[in-house]
Amino acid sequence: MVKVRLIPVLFLMNGLIVRSESFQDFKVIGNPLSELERYSEWLADELVYADITREGDQDLRRDDHKVKNYGDKLSLLRAISEKAFMPLTFGGLIRGMDDIDSYLLNGADKVLITTEAWRRPDLVTEAARKHGRQAVMVGIDVRRENGKPTLWIEQGRTKVSEDLAKWAKDAEAAGAGELLINSIDRDGTASGYDLEAIKTVAEAVSIPVIACGGA
Repeated sequence: MVKVRLIPVLFLMNGLIVRSESFQDFKVIGNPLSELERYSEWLADELVYADITREGDQDLRRDDHKVKNYGDKLSLLRAISEKAFMPLTFGGLIRGMDDIDSYLLNGADKVLITTEAWRRPDLVTEAARKHGRQAVMVGIDVRRENGKPTLWIEQGRTKVSEDLAKWAKDAEAAGAGELLINSIDRDGTASGYDLEAIKTVAEAVSIPVIACGGA
């Protein structure tokens, strides 16, 4: 039997941990390093950090919330990786191999690719070929329309497909080593996971599937 893993997924915006509801209404809830210490004490199996800062709105030069001024995202990633005693996945705003290489060279064990994986499945293939598929996680953001789970990209702003199973299979074929399925509708609601959507994806692939959204 495959071991069940507890994997907190933390969302970063301008260097701070935020909580959202339905991928909007963001509220700052802490800084990355204090949260990391907490999850280390709780013996989390892995950690996922996803940078959801809107493009063109990056600003890590903050000194509120007792956050050290790291100056840029890679400096923050290095600081996190130095204190992380479990596998660390980092994602967000990935546009090419340069971003993937930078994340992995600065302390991440894996990268999370969502929007660009859909736009360019060859990027997933290239990353898996260069770094191993165990280092490549593909994100699947799901929103229900008329009761049907549909696939969205660009932080839940653009609908691209109504066939989750097909995209899951395509992502696995492209080279993904894991899939992270996140429910937009249940994000931040504590109403439980979208079990139907998770089952649809999990039954379509042979790689591990991570549930997110609604815990």
